[in-house]
Amino acid sequence: MHPQQMKLNQQKRPQRSQLKWMRDNKHSTYFCIQTLNHNSICPAEPQPERNDTPPADGAGANNAAQDTEAGSSQLEGLFVEKPPSSVVAVAGANVTFIAKVDSSTLTRKPAMKWLKGKWLDLGSKAGKHLQFKETYDRNTKIYTYEMKIIKVVPGDAGGYRCEVSAKDKCDSSTFEISVEAVQKDEEADILSAFKRADAGEDDGDLDFSALLKAAKKKKKPQKQEPEIDVWELLKNAHPSEYEKIAFEHGITDLRGMLKRLKKMKEVTQIHTEAFLKKLESCYTVEKGKKIVLSCEVLDPNAQVKWLKNGQEIKTSAKYVIEANGNMRTLTILRANLADDAAYECVIGEDKCFTEVYVKEPPVTITKLMDDYHVVVGEKVEFEIEVSEEGAHVLWAFEDEELQKDSTKFRIKKDGKKHSLIIHEATLDDVGMYHAWTNGGHTKGELEVEEKELEVLQDIADLTVRATDQALFKCEVSDDKVTGKWYKDGEEVLPSDRIKMTHIGRFHRLIIDDVKPEDAGDYTFVPDGYALSLSAKLNFLEIKIDYVPRQDPPKIHLDTTGNMVSQNTVIVVAGNKLRLDVEISGEPAPTVVWSKGDKPITDTEGRVRVESRKDLTSFVIEGAEREDEGNYCICVTNPAGEDKAKLFVKIVDVPDPPENVKCTAVGEDYATIVWEPPKFDGGALVKGYLMERKKKGSSRWTKLNFDVYESTTYEAKRMIEGVLYEMRVFAINSIGMSQPSLNSKPFMPIAPTSEPTRLTVNDVTDSTCTLRWLAPEKIGAGGLDGYVIEYCKDGDTEWVVANKELCEKQGYVVRGLPVGEKMNFRVVAVNVAGRSPPATLGQPVTIREIVEYPKIRLPRDLRTKYIRRVGEKINLTIPFQGKPRPVATWYKDGQPIDPTMVSVRSSNVDSILFIRSAEREHSGTYDLVVQIENMEDKATLHIRIIDKPGPPQNVKVTDVWGFNAALEWEPPKDNGNIDITGYTIQKAEMKTKDWFTVYEHNRRTNCTVSDLIMGNEYMFRIYSENLCGRSEEPRSSKNTAVISKTDLERKENAFKEKDMTCAPKFTQPLVDRSVIAGYSTAISCAVKGYPKPKIVWMKNKMIIGGDPKYLMQNNQGVLTLNIRKPSTFDGGKYSCMAVNDLGEDEVECKLDIHVAADMEKK
Repeated sequence: MHPQQMKLNQQKRPQRSQLKWMRDNKHSTYFCIQTLNHNSICPAEPQPERNDTPPADGAGANNAAQDTEAGSSQLEGLFVEKPPSSVVAVAGANVTFIAKVDSSTLTRKPAMKWLKGKWLDLGSKAGKHLQFKETYDRNTKIYTYEMKIIKVVPGDAGGYRCEVSAKDKCDSSTFEISVEAVQKDEEADILSAFKRADAGEDDGDLDFSALLKAAKKKKKPQKQEPEIDVWELLKNAHPSEYEKIAFEHGITDLRGMLKRLKKMKEVTQIHTEAFLKKLESCYTVEKGKKIVLSCEVLDPNAQVKWLKNGQEIKTSAKYVIEANGNMRTLTILRANLADDAAYECVIGEDKCFTEVYVKEPPVTITKLMDDYHVVVGEKVEFEIEVSEEGAHVLWAFEDEELQKDSTKFRIKKDGKKHSLIIHEATLDDVGMYHAWTNGGHTKGELEVEEKELEVLQDIADLTVRATDQALFKCEVSDDKVTGKWYKDGEEVLPSDRIKMTHIGRFHRLIIDDVKPEDAGDYTFVPDGYALSLSAKLNFLEIKIDYVPRQDPPKIHLDTTGNMVSQNTVIVVAGNKLRLDVEISGEPAPTVVWSKGDKPITDTEGRVRVESRKDLTSFVIEGAEREDEGNYCICVTNPAGEDKAKLFVKIVDVPDPPENVKCTAVGEDYATIVWEPPKFDGGALVKGYLMERKKKGSSRWTKLNFDVYESTTYEAKRMIEGVLYEMRVFAINSIGMSQPSLNSKPFMPIAPTSEPTRLTVNDVTDSTCTLRWLAPEKIGAGGLDGYVIEYCKDGDTEWVVANKELCEKQGYVVRGLPVGEKMNFRVVAVNVAGRSPPATLGQPVTIREIVEYPKIRLPRDLRTKYIRRVGEKINLTIPFQGKPRPVATWYKDGQPIDPTMVSVRSSNVDSILFIRSAEREHSGTYDLVVQIENMEDKATLHIRIIDKPGPPQNVKVTDVWGFNAALEWEPPKDNGNIDITGYTIQKAEMKTKDWFTVYEHNRRTNCTVSDLIMGNEYMFRIYSENLCGRSEEPRSSKNTAVISKTDLERKENAFKEKDMTCAPKFTQPLVDRSVIAGYSTAISCAVKGYPKPKIVWMKNKMIIGGDPKYLMQNNQGVLTLNIRKPSTFDGGKYSCMAVNDLGEDEVECKLDIHVAADMEKK
């Protein structure tokens, strides 16, 4: 309700209670006091300690909004609770306003709008400063709407309005917000709200030193200068001096002071008669659009000035100032944010004010933010794309806004791309990151884990002989990691014989001239990690035994090192295997290595045999799975032979898991299953690691840090409605497999809520018609349809009524037993499954409800229904009756012809449709509705009318003086409706120009007067009816001659002058230059008798019947009109006049050029 209307209502009802908001500073609470006109406090309310300070923070506003309902009179309309009508907030605090709407009587969900001023919709300003919230209580069916202002600023002051609408119902509530600065108990200087605390020398005459807590020393007494009232200075100053006064007195929020000054002036301003209609209180315009400010003045000759923030506006390409009669308008073209200001229209000492709010179009987010999973120290770059370049994007971490000058974060803007960069991620950076625009929001999660060091190549055991070189080598994933070498627990220090190197990811320990004391366990420990790599150095002693000359060969196998069991060697795929086997025998035996039955004879290549005296070596470079198997070494000499068998086992990372798929989804989770890898790599699979990503993204996010042993996993913390893909890694003691194939994209979705308002619409002896509304919550999975089920009362077995999903919100259940009590329920179905069922509160008895047939004939069809030929006829006749009546149409007592008239009947009405009405469609139509031997009948009279024919037997019956009497007969065809009148026209026989004498003449005779003596007249008549005038007139069979009476003709005593002459132009054509697109005309004048024939030519070519040209001849003045000429219409135009005595011609040149602004376009 408008504030003035509320004020009038209060004057009409003087006993209506009034509300006052009070604050208890002791307990920081607000309470409401209800008073009457005699200022007595309601006995129902206790009287707490009063304080004039109004509520300012969010809690106060909430309490104020909640107490309004208890202390105010009963509300009318849709609102159950409204915001308080006036609230004074403290700058920097939070304020919350609450409105509640009862939806129990509404057919659909209400729509709420929060507005500032007259038209500014605050929904487009939602963000960190303005926040909106909506909740719904299913028990009470009450919607609660909240508007929260974060850290109130002076610009938030003003009038607000909340509007709620639902179909054909609406309601609104207005409230006012005033903003005050934070004040001391002893001071109330409102200027402090508009001054900055860090202005330095620009702070004017204010001194804030008294506010410093550390200043305990007493100041020397100073001369107190008289205080200057800045409000009075601004009131009396010219608007052009506002900025000067603000600078001198340290005022930085000049616009806020001007708004407050405007309200002060509105209270005290004297009523003026200079304006008939003032400017609106505020205007709203979208950025880039045009806006017109208009007002109406009393004096049409009054001169006005337009001011913007106190500065006069002049007409320019940006501003257009116009005066049209009493209207004065200011047009702002292509509005931008700089036009968001206060405007004034000034006439002498009189002014009217308004404010223009420029609303930016909402900036949407076209590319959403991805989730990141990184380790400590890695770089993270969150990137989004918006719909417009130069848009403002607000970045936040959890609930804290990120600033551009932060040393940890870097905000980057590149056209439509906006990025938030974290150079080195830490564990403190874990959380949710948000990006807001005025039209969208996206978020991404950052997970940071401790950096893990991965061993790419382990240290291998070595067996070396004296004076040889021993080389231990390992490779780790981080090239910056340093470490130390240990032997048997003691640190190894470099020397001339022992060297340690670190090149990239490789760490080496080199021992030259190996000695027996070098044998032992060697360990490499990376700095900063709980990890160690160990290997053993075996020293091979060479013994020289004196044996007899004939010594059988002997194989000396060393079961240490790679031997995990007797004669079994395990090698990691990709590593090098070297088996050094000592042999003895005299003479030197021959060595043969073989795999199965195939001997190995190569001495070079990936698999080779190396032989030296008393030592044979079997080498495999980069072991592969095919190298696994049983190997045999055989040594022979004349004294005998010896054999040994070895089994080489190749272990590797497992194959990727198979058949990764999603088996179930929920609102924010999904269940993933997969099959173990076909090949476990020769080592038991310890578990799995899972990763997911959004479809279309390239960044994978880890889901588990510890090894997961099962093959079923439930992924959580997913966003509903977003497509995801999953992949799985298998892990054994050797390492991690390659990733599996990506799963098919899946979407976390949840079933809908149950359908609402399930009701019974109709019941017969075998059917039941149900109606319901859509679920309140549908979600991203959408709604595929509904399943209707029924069962007998007391039974638990539900029967599905529809084989296919029902897409409508209604269904007729058929084939029900008569007299049984049945229960019904409806379930909504989408891709996520079935929703909870919506059931009826009580069972329904299946029985026929008999109702006599009754036709409800509309009021406008109870009289003759008249339509013109060619019009469409669509008549809907409602009726009622149970069971379904049979509707039959008749025309003039005969069944209706379906080829001429279309009929469609339903359970409740029958429709008669004629696409194009003709005269033969006229007649009496009967609708008969019948149920067995009961019926009802309705009659319609339809008449199709057309224009009449001309009247008959038009004749002049009498002529006397200057008058003539006419008579005629009505037309044969009256157009199927009565004739309403006639139109009579006359024409002289010489000129034959027709002039209307009478219109709408109802009789079939008339008298035409004021005829000219000596002339002969003929007449014609048109018939008229409701459709209009007849197409053709009927001319009179005879004429009327007005003869001269009592006059004698005298012969002329002179010879009549010969007026014949050849054509001659008295006014030539004139050259012209016109702008393309604007119609033009060229004219000239000619005389001549007999009347000459006129020919127009362009470039000596005769202009024919081109519709672009219009040629006119008015008493010898010739005009050629050219409609919207283009550059091709330029050239030489000429006009030629020709009669029997001669001809004459004039010509001109027509130049057509394009306007400058069109060339620019």
